[in-house]
Amino acid sequence: MHDRGTRSSHVANGNRMDARAVKVGQPRVRGASGKRRRATLVRLFVSGALQMTLLGCTTQNRDAMSIPASGTKMDAYPSVDATLGERLYPDELALADAIGESIERSLRAQYAAGDILRDAHPKAHGCVRAEFRVADTLPEGLAHGVFVPGARYPAWIRFSNGARDATRPDIKGDARGMSIKLQDVPGTSLLRESDDAGQGAIQDFILISHPVFFSNDPRRYLSVVSLASRDSAASKVLIPFHLGLRGALIALKTSRKVISSPLQTRYWSTVPYQLGTGLDRRAVKYSVRACSVVVDPLPTQPAPDFLRGRMRAILNDGDACMEFLVQPRTSPEMSVEDSMTEWQEPDAPFHKVATLHIPRQAFDTKEQNAFCEALSFNPWHALPEHRPLGVTNRLRKVIYDRISRIRHEGTSGGPSSEPR
Repeated sequence: MHDRGTRSSHVANGNRMDARAVKVGQPRVRGASGKRRRATLVRLFVSGALQMTLLGCTTQNRDAMSIPASGTKMDAYPSVDATLGERLYPDELALADAIGESIERSLRAQYAAGDILRDAHPKAHGCVRAEFRVADTLPEGLAHGVFVPGARYPAWIRFSNGARDATRPDIKGDARGMSIKLQDVPGTSLLRESDDAGQGAIQDFILISHPVFFSNDPRRYLSVVSLASRDSAASKVLIPFHLGLRGALIALKTSRKVISSPLQTRYWSTVPYQLGTGLDRRAVKYSVRACSVVVDPLPTQPAPDFLRGRMRAILNDGDACMEFLVQPRTSPEMSVEDSMTEWQEPDAPFHKVATLHIPRQAFDTKEQNAFCEALSFNPWHALPEHRPLGVTNRLRKVIYDRISRIRHEGTSGGPSSEPR
């Protein structure tokens, strides 16, 4: 969960609860090999690995974190679809507000002297023009929302690194992001983007370079954000234990991805979405991969921003192509609330539904980079047929809105027109 583009960034009764009351069991690790694994996790997380995950855990807030009474009205919080398996966590709305408050404090402290950047994925490799071309024929049951056979939509795609440090060299391991914005979509989005320059609705798809997320539990996630926000090495040592061994390993794997080109990397939505409306609606996940299996080698002496240079070289020479895939859920055991468990492809195959055609272009210009920085990506910029599902997506609705507000205080809200 993170503010991937931002003007936008992830019950019940709103009871007040101190974060110190959160009890998270530590994993039981036995034997010398288990001790070595635990020591490795501690060392890596203290060095900042968690800052590269989807939300980008905050590190600037020095205040203790507690759960306030919720400031978000219940009627504005996403409802749950019990038929598809959604369920609210206890105090979920208040927890969402508390996470957003912690991130806001961190951002205000970090960027007190200047413009507030994205909480995570602040380093873009570039924004490129593209066309989303839906296949002429689709597998049965997948023709919903934007997936109209033969339809084409203009699109913007932003590729990014996940680390909060936008100066971090690209060769270092990191979560890699891909955000897609379809424009001129017939219909009405669940959350309207006020400065959208196109006609009609927008549809965003947000993906990263790992198939799962490191936490399902908003209370556990708040505990991690609270620890990471304290200016104390001792607090950060506790982070992997509060995540639990499984969550810590997922976060570690997510943050260690090394790639040679954003255009040749596979991405996943990590969390599920609704497909369709009415009685035939279903839960799906998304993925994007390159049309070609060819992968460029890593450079022997990479520049700090070599991924932008690699994209620039590819699109200076010709077009690029990526495939958009949909993975329908095939069993109720594939929980929409469990974003830590991968839906295995042998059990739930992905189906190609569209192609992203990225034409040859000179994207690395001052005008287009500024436009890219102002672009907003949000999973709730979606048609009802693509409604976000699960706790991670529900939290995003509150958190993204909060980060959007502080990022654009005193501004007009973004570009008035697209770069030509």
